[in-house]
Amino acid sequence: MRCYHTSKSSLLPSRQSAYRACHSTETTVLGLHNDLVRSIDNGELSLLVLLDLSAAFDTVDHSILMTVLSNRFCVEGTALKWFESYLIGRSQTFVYDGNQTASFSVECSVPQGSVMGPLCFVSYTEEITDLFDKYRVQSHIYADDNQLYGSCRTEKSMRLVIAC
Repeated sequence: MRCYHTSKSSLLPSRQSAYRACHSTETTVLGLHNDLVRSIDNGELSLLVLLDLSAAFDTVDHSILMTVLSNRFCVEGTALKWFESYLIGRSQTFVYDGNQTASFSVECSVPQGSVMGPLCFVSYTEEITDLFDKYRVQSHIYADDNQLYGSCRTEKSMRLVIAC
């Protein structure tokens, strides 16, 4: 029953194809391919931008994630405290060539390689699709990879090029 709350409440973007049952890289590729081929069949010109966020899991701000979990996902009480204890107050050390660094506090990020890390990241970034929608940009998202695209009739695109 992993992610039951998010699935039941439809909290994740419909075009987020990572860390969800029945959503995979294949879902993303087929959805994107279908949309672009449909645009071509309609005589439209498409522009596709592929984004891969660098070190994305390391950029998650704990206080913002806690606010998102509380306000958007309605996580509260013991569950919210569990997330807080999972994220806040962590420390790390590194070992290289047999030498270990001193322990230091981890101020942001979600644990990579964990079960909850990816879901925390997707929850943290789920509102970005609202921004895409605002500017009428279509998207497919797989974890930290974003495929943004738009299509229009070639007559309109030529006017845009001439106007520039």
